Amino acid sequence: MSINTEMNVRVAAIDQVAEKVKRFRFERVDGSPLPVFSGGAHIVVAMRDGDILRRNPYSLMSSPHDQTAYEISVLRVEQSRGGSAFMHEHVKLGDQLTISQPVNLFPHDVRGRKHIFMAGGIGITPFIAMMDQLHRDGSQFELHYAVRDRNHGAYWRELSERYGNHRIKIYVDAEKLFIPTEAILSNQVLGTHLYVCGPSGMIDAVLGKATSLGWPKQNLHSERFLAPPPGHVFKAELKRSNKTITVGTHQSILEAVEAAGVDAPYLCRGGACGQCETSVLACDGTIEHHDIYLEPEDKISGKKIMICVSRVKGQAISLDL
Repeated sequence: MSINTEMNVRVAAIDQVAEKVKRFRFERVDGSPLPVFSGGAHIVVAMRDGDILRRNPYSLMSSPHDQTAYEISVLRVEQSRGGSAFMHEHVKLGDQLTISQPVNLFPHDVRGRKHIFMAGGIGITPFIAMMDQLHRDGSQFELHYAVRDRNHGAYWRELSERYGNHRIKIYVDAEKLFIPTEAILSNQVLGTHLYVCGPSGMIDAVLGKATSLGWPKQNLHSERFLAPPPGHVFKAELKRSNKTITVGTHQSILEAVEAAGVDAPYLCRGGACGQCETSVLACDGTIEHHDIYLEPEDKISGKKIMICVSRVKGQAISLDL
């Protein structure tokens, strides 16, 4: 299970903020204040979809200074595993959901003299809370936000109005306006920190360019939550629990473990935090590693697996669970 205590919340508002993006506002059912969080934090939303319990991570985008409610944005993803479709099609005003307490795996570095944010699409969400926090603290920041077109881009108008066009730069693919990454990264003061969130290709390209320009690794930050990919059905033996379970085509090992009533730790459910790292006792097949946490040598060893996103191409795996 998550190391956090879960909370019951009510859906207090739903707004269509872009063509495929909805914003959800959650208030605690008992009316008490929600836990304090910092910019970059996320929560995990639990959704009961028939017999399936889905748990998806979403960045908190409301003000960290507001304990009356949490806000998240959900992009309706075609060919998704069901979480975004459930939020868009089934969650209604007044519904009750269960969420985790906030966890921050993507905080801004308080030592930074300046903070540069580069966002692509729905990757804007963690930066909204970050900018709110930095603005209140009087810290220096700027946002470079790439959208497919202006109808798909969420929040660009209100961010420009709040912080000004000198700090908020919008780039639109449909208008052939692209982020001039090299020019931006080549002209920054010492002590500047870079943060990237968006499609994996964008993150890799931006970080690669920063590295080639000599940016120190400790000044580079990124966040990506990876969805568990589909694959072949296989068996998982849970040695300590004395159970053998079947992991379905569109099911992660973690989801199958939870469905079998076995607790397993998690924080991000997206292959980034390391909380669900599990020892592999035996494997009849090949481990398909999809996380961004394990070191290459750990993946090669075949002795560790991140059960939230990785799976097996083969018959079975034996785990220390």
